[in-house]
Amino acid sequence: MLFWHVPAPNEALLISGSKRQAQDTQFRIVTGHGSFVMPVKQKARMLSLALREAEITEDCVTQQGIRLNVRAVTVFKVGDDSVSIANAARRFLAEQEKMEELVGRIFAGHLRSIIGGLTVEQIIRERDRVAQEVKEGSHSEMEKLGIVVDALQIQEIGDTTGYIDNLAAPHAAAVASRARIAQAKADQEATEREQEAAALKAQYERDTAIKRAGFVAETEQANARSAQAGPLAEARASQEVVEQQTSLAQRHADLAARRLEAEIRRPADAEAYRQRTLAEAARDRVRFEADAAAYAERTTAEAWAVAATARAGALRGGNQELIAANRVIENLPSLVDAAARGLSGSNLTVLNGTEGVNQLAAGLVGQGMAVLDAVRKSTGQQSTGQQRKATAPNGDHTIRHTFRPVHGG
Repeated sequence: MLFWHVPAPNEALLISGSKRQAQDTQFRIVTGHGSFVMPVKQKARMLSLALREAEITEDCVTQQGIRLNVRAVTVFKVGDDSVSIANAARRFLAEQEKMEELVGRIFAGHLRSIIGGLTVEQIIRERDRVAQEVKEGSHSEMEKLGIVVDALQIQEIGDTTGYIDNLAAPHAAAVASRARIAQAKADQEATEREQEAAALKAQYERDTAIKRAGFVAETEQANARSAQAGPLAEARASQEVVEQQTSLAQRHADLAARRLEAEIRRPADAEAYRQRTLAEAARDRVRFEADAAAYAERTTAEAWAVAATARAGALRGGNQELIAANRVIENLPSLVDAAARGLSGSNLTVLNGTEGVNQLAAGLVGQGMAVLDAVRKSTGQQSTGQQRKATAPNGDHTIRHTFRPVHGG
């Protein structure tokens, strides 16, 4: 309607000229609902209750005398209660667009005051404290203006002298050093990982190449075995044939050797043995004949000596038996000589070798010695068999001739 006014949710309707006043003000405040405004008699105005923002940029000097350029921002609005609306309406209703500038100036003054009592280090470390103190310092003034401050933030602290940079330099250097160390470690780890990856890749390529080479070698080996299968089989067959021929030749050689042994070597050895045995027998026979002749002569001479002695005694004593024996003795040399000559001229075959020859010689000597002993006994002389033994030409007590036995013809 033409005379019905309704304020927005973020507005307050101010009606002046009315005699009814709900509050202790010269005007009526309407929020949240509409109201009828009588023309001519009443006048209606709108006061914005919206949120506003004011930026503050101010050069400040700290407790240490360091000049800082501080930039802050504050968020504020007209209070929702009737007192705050009335206070703001009286001050800003005609110039609501200048509200940000005015509030900014108020906050700038309080900001300079608060920073002047702090050091740079405190300001840097305790920005929230600075903002809170500024808000508390301006609270009474903002209340008179009907303004409620929602937030105050210090956005930037500038230092034209380089003090803050110098404060930050050691920390910046340490941080930069840690950053470089961290970066170096990261680069080293990255390099190690790259090297490990490269090593794994090289190992994989090597293993692949080895396996590929092994496959190729096996294939070539299989092809070579396949190609050589025929020649190898032929070579084995030829080798078996050569082995069989060699074995057959060896058997022929063994057979020829046995035949040579049986037909030539053994008969030749037997003939050589027979000839050697005959030669030894002839040599021993010649030696025996010579010894027998020498023994016959020595026995004959001894017999003659004994006989002469016996005959001389017999003649002196007139012993007829001795005279008879003397005659036997006179013939004894011829008997012994005949026996020796017969033995030396005979063709004897001694079957038992040396033992047989010794027995034969001992028999002849025994016979002669028996006759000689009989003569001696008859003459009363001691038997020469008890005094001495007849010695052979070689100095032994008996005649020893060695004849090798004759086997065969």
